[in-house]
Amino acid sequence: MGLLSEGVPKMKKPLSSPPHYIDDIDRLQPYQVKLMQHQEEPARELVQKINQIIANSSATALMLQDIAQLLGVAFQVDCCCLVSVADETSQEATTTNWCADEYLGLPHPEEMFSMEQLLMHSPVLQCAAQPLTIEDISIIQNSLVVGCQYLPLPIKAVLAIPTRFGGNNNGVINLIKFQPYEWSESEKQLLKEVESACAIAFSGVAQAQQITHQQQSLQKSKQHQSLIKQLTILSRSNLELNQMLQLVIASTAESLQADRGLLIQLKYTDRTQAKKQIPKAKATVSGEWTKVIQSSRVSKPDTLNQSFLISDCGLCQRAFLDSGKPVIFDDYTEQNDTSTATPLLAVEKFPAVLLVPLESQGIILGFLVLQQAVTRSWQAAELNLVEMVCAQVSNAIMQSTTLSGVQSLVKDRTAQLQSSLELQAKLNERTRQYVEQLRKLNELKDEFLSNMSDRLRYPLTNMLMSIKNLRLPGIAPERQTKYLDILEQECSKEINLINDLLTLQKLESPHEAPQLESINLNTRIQDIAASFEKKLGEKGLNISVDLPEESLKLQTELESFDRILQELLTNACKYSEPDTIVHLEAAHQVDRQIDQVIIKVTNTGRAISEEEATYIFDKFRRGKGRWTPGTGLGLALVKSLVQHLNGAIAVESLPISVSEQSEICFTLTLPQFSDESKP
Repeated sequence: MGLLSEGVPKMKKPLSSPPHYIDDIDRLQPYQVKLMQHQEEPARELVQKINQIIANSSATALMLQDIAQLLGVAFQVDCCCLVSVADETSQEATTTNWCADEYLGLPHPEEMFSMEQLLMHSPVLQCAAQPLTIEDISIIQNSLVVGCQYLPLPIKAVLAIPTRFGGNNNGVINLIKFQPYEWSESEKQLLKEVESACAIAFSGVAQAQQITHQQQSLQKSKQHQSLIKQLTILSRSNLELNQMLQLVIASTAESLQADRGLLIQLKYTDRTQAKKQIPKAKATVSGEWTKVIQSSRVSKPDTLNQSFLISDCGLCQRAFLDSGKPVIFDDYTEQNDTSTATPLLAVEKFPAVLLVPLESQGIILGFLVLQQAVTRSWQAAELNLVEMVCAQVSNAIMQSTTLSGVQSLVKDRTAQLQSSLELQAKLNERTRQYVEQLRKLNELKDEFLSNMSDRLRYPLTNMLMSIKNLRLPGIAPERQTKYLDILEQECSKEINLINDLLTLQKLESPHEAPQLESINLNTRIQDIAASFEKKLGEKGLNISVDLPEESLKLQTELESFDRILQELLTNACKYSEPDTIVHLEAAHQVDRQIDQVIIKVTNTGRAISEEEATYIFDKFRRGKGRWTPGTGLGLALVKSLVQHLNGAIAVESLPISVSEQSEICFTLTLPQFSDESKP
């Protein structure tokens, strides 16, 4: 039971009943005195309990919650709503609600009364500037009943009174019933009695809110100063532009307590159109920050590095149409068609938008965007801070663009210089190679002239001396025979040399295919080896012939084959160490389904270096330090003849252990040309 349940009769009648007037007031005086005596006690007790709550609680919404419960129970209402206002012009208020146990299933108390609804539907605050009487409350009650029909509660009866402290209104007490009800005079009087105590409670809450606001303002001021300091440090850092933009938007959005922040850069297709109202430009998200919100309605977007065209975003076009001024929307979804904004801005999830252009020298470089999931009122200090951030970001973008241009120019010039140096180096290297080739050609020329002069002059000299001696009078017949032999030998040398030169010339020019014939390879090799036994024996050399038991047949040109083998044996005879053996071996081999004959001539002598191996088959070239007389045509002729027979020739020098000598092996590979040539 409430405080008014004893001694005070309650009169209930429909709200639509006409007012009841009593003509004889004197007849009611004794009843009024008795009523007042009954009311003084519960009023005093109720005020005392309110004061006790104020004394034992801190000035917070919890204190108002206790007072709301106390009043709700005392007046036996369904709901009690207390609204604390900082001052008469303030739009900020603290709303505290209490409902009876049977109505706990109704919407959350914080959703019962919002400040916007109270200011829209409650004439109590509108009339608060003027003193109110108890009679005024009945008028307000009817207004509230009509106005509160828009609230999410089945409100049928309201008794409300403004509270005043220090001559100013500081709150409202609302007693609510969910059924039609006519408030009694005693209830109105009791509500007026507790008004002053509640006004004190509201005043305490207002003072606490003011202190909290001051602390919050101080904290925001410190955050803003810290943000400016961070931006100053970032502007002096060596970070890459996109990294700096990401840090800037994260610091700015977090400092200003935004739900989401974006930094958007513009790239114009035609720089000359940058100052037009709506130019052709591509916008790219260079920085993104999203507050972590524990709600399924808000998910973190991922738009970094994504792009859109300015022509596809009416919100960005607004910045151009407003000459680069900040664009603010409390709720973009209510004022505009959301399809006019790019999906990257996600205005459905973040409808409150602050868009500030990044401008330099009249050119919009991009936008700084701060978004909220709910409506937000931006303070002048916050807007000034955002504009300051935009100015610093614009300078950073311009500096980065300028620096990038300079670096690109330096890079291009450096690349050109590097290319020029590389070209110069290549030219120098090519010139050096030409000089080296000329030097080698001169050496070859000198070596060629030296060799050829020796090979041509000495036989002619011997021939001339033999002719002179033959002309001497009285020469003996045996002397004549000797000089004639010398003439014949030297003449043969000259003829052979000329024939070798002619053969090389013929082989190097386009010529006919070889005239192939089938030979018995075993017999031919043995005959050639036997013809060299005497010549080899004169130098203390022996020859070893290794042939397969079954005779090999070869399709080849006989004259060319004989000359190749003779030159190889002659070369082995010249350059073999005394008392060594020249090995001559032949074998049949199938390589990649091709029948081949492999002939090897191996001797022991001075090693052939890798450099010598590269030119040993060239004309007029001889190994360095080899003073054995010769023209340097033998191995060149061998290579030409081998190529004429579609074969291959190679040389290999293998060191002999515990010796300064090496095994020199010439490997001759000749095709058999037909299956008939197989053994």
